[in-house]
Amino acid sequence: MANVTRRNFIKLAASLGATLAWRSANVRAAGIQWRERREFYPQGVASADPHPDSVILWTRRPPVSDSLAKKLTVEIAEDSAFRKIVAVSKADLSPESDWTCRILAAGLKPRHEYWYRFTDEHGFGSRVGRTLTAPAYRDSQTVNFAFVSCQNMQQGAANAYRRMIWEDEQKAAGARLSFVLHLGDFVYEVVWYPEDRPKGYYSRSLRDLVRYESGEKIRDFHVPTTVEDYRALYRAYLLDPDLQDARARWPFVCMWDNHEFSWKGWQSQQNFDGVRPAQTRKVAANQAWFEYQPARVTRTNMFEDRFQTPAVTNVAIRDFDEHGLGLEPGNLKAINSLKLFRSFRYGQNVDLILTDNRSFRSEPVVDQPAFAAFQTGQFPFVVSQDVVEVLDAGRSYQGGQPPEVIRFNGRELPNPRRNSPSQTILGAAQKSWFLSQLRNSKAIWKLWGNSVGMLDWRLDFQNLPDDVGVKWPTTGYAMLSGDDWSGYRNERAEILEFVRRQGISGFASIAGDRHSFQAGTLAESLAPKSFRPVGVEFVTGSISAPGLFEAAEYNVTGSNPVRAIYVYQPAADSRPQAAINFSLMHGVRASLALQKTGDVQQALAQRNAELAPHLSFMDVGGHGYSVVRAGADELEVEFVCIPRPLQRSERVDGGPLRYRVAHRVSRWQNGAAPSLERQVIEGTLPLVV
Repeated sequence: MANVTRRNFIKLAASLGATLAWRSANVRAAGIQWRERREFYPQGVASADPHPDSVILWTRRPPVSDSLAKKLTVEIAEDSAFRKIVAVSKADLSPESDWTCRILAAGLKPRHEYWYRFTDEHGFGSRVGRTLTAPAYRDSQTVNFAFVSCQNMQQGAANAYRRMIWEDEQKAAGARLSFVLHLGDFVYEVVWYPEDRPKGYYSRSLRDLVRYESGEKIRDFHVPTTVEDYRALYRAYLLDPDLQDARARWPFVCMWDNHEFSWKGWQSQQNFDGVRPAQTRKVAANQAWFEYQPARVTRTNMFEDRFQTPAVTNVAIRDFDEHGLGLEPGNLKAINSLKLFRSFRYGQNVDLILTDNRSFRSEPVVDQPAFAAFQTGQFPFVVSQDVVEVLDAGRSYQGGQPPEVIRFNGRELPNPRRNSPSQTILGAAQKSWFLSQLRNSKAIWKLWGNSVGMLDWRLDFQNLPDDVGVKWPTTGYAMLSGDDWSGYRNERAEILEFVRRQGISGFASIAGDRHSFQAGTLAESLAPKSFRPVGVEFVTGSISAPGLFEAAEYNVTGSNPVRAIYVYQPAADSRPQAAINFSLMHGVRASLALQKTGDVQQALAQRNAELAPHLSFMDVGGHGYSVVRAGADELEVEFVCIPRPLQRSERVDGGPLRYRVAHRVSRWQNGAAPSLERQVIEGTLPLVV
């Protein structure tokens, strides 16, 4: 049986583009001379995608000065001194994979701590990495992990990782993190060269992080165009010492979001002042991701030791199927060259299901040319929920009875999508897989690694007093973002209806992308429609990328009549606060009253009780990370918020803490509604109440 198992792992390793390191029956001391020389491994080491019996290991050993390496030896041990080595293997290096190396370490013990290191044929060694395997499927112990997203290294620092490491080191072994879930925007392909924007970005200095050899300049920023450009981006990001230390301490489980390919990308297309075909860039982005992010992902060319680039050209997509999938052959080759959606089991408590929310999606309706007539220029960062619901659903709206016209700003405008199919984020094949994973899960908690948020974040601009001087153009709500699940409302409702109809309990979405900390319950609809929660969602703040409040602070000026909805400033010389948090949870009249009176209780007397019955927490200015503790009876998510990370902290703990707040939800029965409990653990919360 052991030989069969090993044979299966040999096939699995080949399918992952990895070399197998099989655990020996005998523990032994080191048999090679290892001398740590980190300068030969400039991007550090990493591990990823842990299973109970295996984990992927990674490093990069490029030519440095006159030193060229062609082969690496990996050692895996049960102790940090490498006196108890359990597996050894050798792997080749080549420029075709940009000198990266991946190893599948297998035959390991479940819920076990291991150390690993790489050594080249000259005896030059990498730093030592630490990794952990997943618990056995019947393990009932609490699962602890962190989730993060949105690390813009050009505009901020990775102090959140330093804080995460420091706090983990203080904990007892059983309470420490088992892995880090990264929900995307690991890199930001949009890069400003400092000379192109000498005043920086908001109050942030722009680091001269990377220069693209073949990149394209668009307005005042640059984007990658080749695989070498995308590789350069990863190489630059992985020089960060705090990110390196985090990857060396824990296995990462990674999903991409938009910036790994393109800011406004969908399928293999980009949008810079209009849609442009970018099949070659999508393939290049996929290749660089595969080379630099060890993961159990599916490639077109399985069993090849490196990424084989499909032949594509940049051709406009003319034809789409009923699910919005572009049928141009190069588009299909590009998006299928690397498939990231996958799932993990962590004991009895957790099934973690990851979806790719970018590669198979329809073009967002808010980015389509026909949406220009429905823009709300006087109201920053928002779109009309009523309009998006009609356009997103297309011909399926109201049971197949879409309106011929949409009333907007006192005019009857033609409905440009009344004969079009509804929009999708997941695409038909991935959605079928995802729903099957949910339906068949036996774990207590079905955790959806959902790179973009699902909680409704809306503003009741329809309730603005007349004396404000501007009027909202519809009778319904405004909503922030049409790029995440807020803009794909039909499919969002379909998924949540499926959860309710199937009687699936323990459903929780853990998300990123929004550059904010958010917690709440998920329902198919809110008031004035019915409100029946079927799950919960937790959104983590960004590692370093600027958030909505920071954008409002600098872009919504004092002359804007709705500034008080976004920014609260009790005195001209006082520090601005995030009124937008208050507005999202309590309504625009509450924020106007707060600016007028400076009294929170008087402001709350003006709150709109129907606005946000689902929200427990909202901080659109928060940075940091989140920690999940999934036990048999309770799910807890803790938000760890740090100050705006403009510069790297030299403190061992990563710098001061702004606040720590936890949300708990008890296990609920089929048909019951989940309920969140909030607890402030330390620090001062932002303007949220």
